[in-house]
Amino acid sequence: MNTVLGLGFILLAGFFSARLIAKFKFPSVTAYLLLGIIMGPSILNLMPEGILNSSGLISNIVLGIIAFGIGQNFSYDSFRRIGKSVIWISILEALGAFLFVTLSFFLILRQPFYISILFGSIASATAPAATVMVIREYQSKGNFTDTLLGVVAIDDAWCLIIFAVSLAIAQAIYSHMLAAFFLVNVFFNSLLSILGAFILGGVMAVLMRYFSKYLRTQTDLLIFTLGFIFLNIGLSTYFHLSVLLANMFLGAVLVNIEKSSSKFFESLRQVDPPLFLLFFVLAGANLEIAILPSLGLIGVAYLVFRVAGKVTGADLGGRISNASKSVRRYIGLGLVPQAGVALGCALVAKNDFPSIGNMIFSTIVATTVIYELVGPLCTRYALHKSGEVAAAAHS
Repeated sequence: MNTVLGLGFILLAGFFSARLIAKFKFPSVTAYLLLGIIMGPSILNLMPEGILNSSGLISNIVLGIIAFGIGQNFSYDSFRRIGKSVIWISILEALGAFLFVTLSFFLILRQPFYISILFGSIASATAPAATVMVIREYQSKGNFTDTLLGVVAIDDAWCLIIFAVSLAIAQAIYSHMLAAFFLVNVFFNSLLSILGAFILGGVMAVLMRYFSKYLRTQTDLLIFTLGFIFLNIGLSTYFHLSVLLANMFLGAVLVNIEKSSSKFFESLRQVDPPLFLLFFVLAGANLEIAILPSLGLIGVAYLVFRVAGKVTGADLGGRISNASKSVRRYIGLGLVPQAGVALGCALVAKNDFPSIGNMIFSTIVATTVIYELVGPLCTRYALHKSGEVAAAAHS
């Protein structure tokens, strides 16, 4: 298959496989991942080499767009509206998953600390798409539903920050830095990465706002928005900054300095579906099935301790913020799905750590498929137990 023929086949096969899997109440991302696994080198080997070689480029573009969209949730008005319970629950459920997975890998599985902390940081991410899909399907409304939507909206932002710091620590350990300078260097590198990404994203947002006065049509708006996102991705790569953080900060600063910022985010909806499809199919295609049997305990530990950390952290956050009993007890189950940001972070780990990157990436792809199959069922159970599912949805 040549590259263009392959692209056409992937888009159409992705479209029809998503329609098919929707009949079983599973999200489209599951279909895309399974399609990628089947088309990949490990099974049918139908993926054109040109497309596989473009995985890095496509993933950078899609991750930039995803992170930019996450930044929209960081408006001052949004934080004031969602309240302290959402802030406490989202921070502690992300930290809970991070700590549970990191400690279980280090203390129980006896993995090196830099591997444990990478898995832990990736575990903090949640995929909002599957959760939102279930809420819409069951027409759920109420305090529990509003809190759950608020938590999934900003959860991935905490993941990006945790991952940036963890990546710096893992790189420091991996490169065998001297113990005397270890903590200072890790702290400095982490701070520099976050600060550098914030400065770059902030400067781009100011420029974006200033030059937006020259926009005349919707086409202008789309080209302009994509141009700035691509520029931000390229500059963050050039300066060795986090692509994810730089674009999240671009969206976050823009939404707070520009009253009509929603137009930039909405314009991307015209082009992001096929890009997301390609991203997830390529993620599935990059899965090395041959090493899956050796991931047994690691995969099981990741699946179990991530959910345990989410549920425990969410419950603690609910208690601190005096949330209702149903929120404390069941909201963690609505945070099981995991997809885009987790896969993106795993791709970064794969590129930065050649010796163990495939093991990390393959584990995350395999567990993502399981989470995207089981996650919607957990969310549905939580919504039913909260008593907020619409009567029409029961029948």
